[in-house]
Amino acid sequence: MAKFWCDFRLLLLVAAVIFIYIQMRLFTTQSQYADRLAASIEAENHCTTQMQSLIDQVSSQQGRIVALQEERKRRDQECGQMKSLVQDLERKEVRRLIDKVQVPVAAVVIMACNRADYLERTINSVLKYQRGISSRFPLFVSQDGSNSDVKSKALSYDELSYMQHLDFESVQTERPGELIAYYKIARHYKWALGQLFYKHNFSRVIILEDDMEIAPDFFDYFEAMATLLDKDKSIMAVSSWNDNGQKQFVHDPYELYRSDFFPGLGWMLARSTWDELSPKWPKAYWDDWLRLKENHKGRQFIRPEVCRTYNFGEHGSSLGQFFKQYLEPIRLNEVQVNWKSMDLSYLLEDKYNIHFANYIKKAKPVSGADIVQKAHNIAGDVRIKYNDQWDFENIAQQFGVFQEWKDGVPRTAYKGVVVFRYQTTRRVFLIGPESLKLLEIEYLDS
Repeated sequence: MAKFWCDFRLLLLVAAVIFIYIQMRLFTTQSQYADRLAASIEAENHCTTQMQSLIDQVSSQQGRIVALQEERKRRDQECGQMKSLVQDLERKEVRRLIDKVQVPVAAVVIMACNRADYLERTINSVLKYQRGISSRFPLFVSQDGSNSDVKSKALSYDELSYMQHLDFESVQTERPGELIAYYKIARHYKWALGQLFYKHNFSRVIILEDDMEIAPDFFDYFEAMATLLDKDKSIMAVSSWNDNGQKQFVHDPYELYRSDFFPGLGWMLARSTWDELSPKWPKAYWDDWLRLKENHKGRQFIRPEVCRTYNFGEHGSSLGQFFKQYLEPIRLNEVQVNWKSMDLSYLLEDKYNIHFANYIKKAKPVSGADIVQKAHNIAGDVRIKYNDQWDFENIAQQFGVFQEWKDGVPRTAYKGVVVFRYQTTRRVFLIGPESLKLLEIEYLDS
């Protein structure tokens, strides 16, 4: 019994030891678990803190991204506006540069002397249509002499260049009673054209006088004619004037003619022609000199039916000659003709004869007495033959057109034919004795 009890107590002791061991292992394990749990909780808390920090950072970054996007949008708008402004400035600068380097069509020179009031009226008329195209048609005033009012008036305009011709050489007229003014004018023209062609190096010059007004399409007309002048060497010059341009004798602002008679009064000359004329330029009466056959050498001049210049100079070197009858009634064109869009090839030498001859062929013949009344009674164009200068002058007087001839050529004539409108759209052709042969018209009904 005692042995059993001893064994039982030994077993209890072993069990107690085992229990204590197990409890210690459990405590150790629980402690380790508790430590791990605390570490996990701490790690979780740290992760939560970091996540919240990241969320805060992301939120902050999103705010910054939105702000940056708005800033970028604003800057893009500003850049677009700046780009548009730069492009606009570049276009304007390019236009200015083009204007600077653009080759002028022609210099425009107003020949002046001592009429400041007339000069002002002419300058204002020119500037009205020239300001927007000044690079293509640079404007000059050339004054002959030292009249202070004329000089002050010219210098008061910033839009033009001023030239002054001072000629102190005495004038010897070739015939008694001649006006010295015509000699001074010829000298002035030679000097001014020399300056513009050789000093300023223009290829063409348009010459105006200080008592002229111009039409709205004046510059468009001469720009279109410049091409023709360069292309056709049988054209000596281009004029804006028709001697028979009075209201009752014109109708069509689109009609142009070739003429063997130099019209003057607003005309364009090429440098190549000036090279030829300058060495032999006359002492006086330069316009009549240009009308001599020995000088124009069979070349013609282009002129419009309706004038592109109007001469208001009742008082001047010509002392008002013919003003009331021939100059004052001139019709100045008011139609803005788009010359650039027109086919002007009919004016070329190889085509014009056929073009002009066709007009004549369609005209109805008129002869005998009372030709004015007979012409008036015919609805269409009419043609009237004249035998010589005296016969022409008689017929011209009846209609009221210019009777004057120079070196065998009537004013405005082409191949001896003078054409004008009479009261309506009707054309009247005054046909010389050699005209049909020169125009290669073989036969016409009498």
